[in-house]
Amino acid sequence: MFTPLKTHLQLFFRIVLILIILSCTAFLLYTSLYYTAIFTGLVVFLLLVELYLYLKNTFLFYDKTIQAILQDDFSADFSKHKSYHQYASLFKLYKRLKEKQKEQLSQDIIYRSILNNIETGILILQKEEQDWVIFLMNDFFSSHFEVPKLSRWHYLKKQLPSLCSLIEEYDFTEIKTSLQIRVNNQDTQTFVMQTSRTKTYNQEYYIVLLDSIQKVVDKKEKEAWINLMKVISHELLNSLTPIRSLSQNLQELVQQESLSTEDIEDMRLSVKTMLNRSNHLQQFVESYRKLAMLPTPKKEKTELTEIINNGLEIMLPLFKKEKIEVVNSIDFRYWFLVDKLQIEQVIINLLTNSMYALTNETQKQITISANVQEKRLFITITDNGNGIDSEIENKIFLPFFTTRKEGAGIGLTLSKNIIEAHGGYLVYQKNENKTSFTICLIS
Repeated sequence: MFTPLKTHLQLFFRIVLILIILSCTAFLLYTSLYYTAIFTGLVVFLLLVELYLYLKNTFLFYDKTIQAILQDDFSADFSKHKSYHQYASLFKLYKRLKEKQKEQLSQDIIYRSILNNIETGILILQKEEQDWVIFLMNDFFSSHFEVPKLSRWHYLKKQLPSLCSLIEEYDFTEIKTSLQIRVNNQDTQTFVMQTSRTKTYNQEYYIVLLDSIQKVVDKKEKEAWINLMKVISHELLNSLTPIRSLSQNLQELVQQESLSTEDIEDMRLSVKTMLNRSNHLQQFVESYRKLAMLPTPKKEKTELTEIINNGLEIMLPLFKKEKIEVVNSIDFRYWFLVDKLQIEQVIINLLTNSMYALTNETQKQITISANVQEKRLFITITDNGNGIDSEIENKIFLPFFTTRKEGAGIGLTLSKNIIEAHGGYLVYQKNENKTSFTICLIS
């Protein structure tokens, strides 16, 4: 299979030479030249021995090399065998597989390095016959749970019985749940666990991901505070910088011995500007107070269409002025427990948001729809505006973030807080030429 043409020719000539000498030996015996025949017979024997050794060494070399390949042993150096042209194809195969192994090892090192730097507990199990062994345990898992990098499942069960018992209870199937784990008799910690099972090249793997809920909450809280402080500092600087500049200008003016008409006009404009910026700051603080002191919802049995119609009635004059077509497709009555005034405020905020999103559109349309699924009410307000740029989608619910000069930046934040206070959620979606906000409430 691996023997090149040259090797075939060498073997062919050896066999032909043996046959020729063997024929000569037979002829010599036939002519009674016994001693010469014995000599040629000895030559034939030596040639057969040489042929046997040649074939033995050839196949032995092939066998050793193939065994090394099968055992992933690529430590051999064939540089001293370069003159053995009959092994050229074998050398080429060995070299290619050796390079592939190096490439695979490099990838494994990179993958393991990535997994070890992820702040999520990762455990990968591999199935061997009817048992599971630990294929990989990343550094975070090992250090966070104070578990050495074990190789056997039953050893891990002794270290983390609550985790392993839950996995066995579900028979190593896919799980998405939360669980409490006690580490070395310390306080129990709550984790979010996600598992998956996959099969590749007839080999089964079971992947376990563990995230500390407290860590997730702390991370989100930190990100929220950083984003909030960016917005607040930006808003404060926008007001304080001109006030400070104008104050310095006024200080210079009042130190003059006499004031011209132009100076007095400058002072009047400076004071007016400072008053406007101060009013803006006051409104900003009031908006923050409004967000921070959102009252607890006073829930009462309310009919859905009543809330929608009340919101539309308030917004109708503005819609007529802006020539916006409103399509209310809610054609059923539905009663649910909510704070009527707060939910009306959310509807008005979202309708206002859609109205401004349609400012530059020729054909302006807002659609309101609703449906009930699995005891959940979904209210969707859709407009045909351009929507929000993908770069700022993750900021739209931040307090005081707005893309409108006259906007306060609390409408969407307030709406989100109200819905969450009701035990629901508010999401933004963009599909082709339409954008929508969906309210989900548990009925």
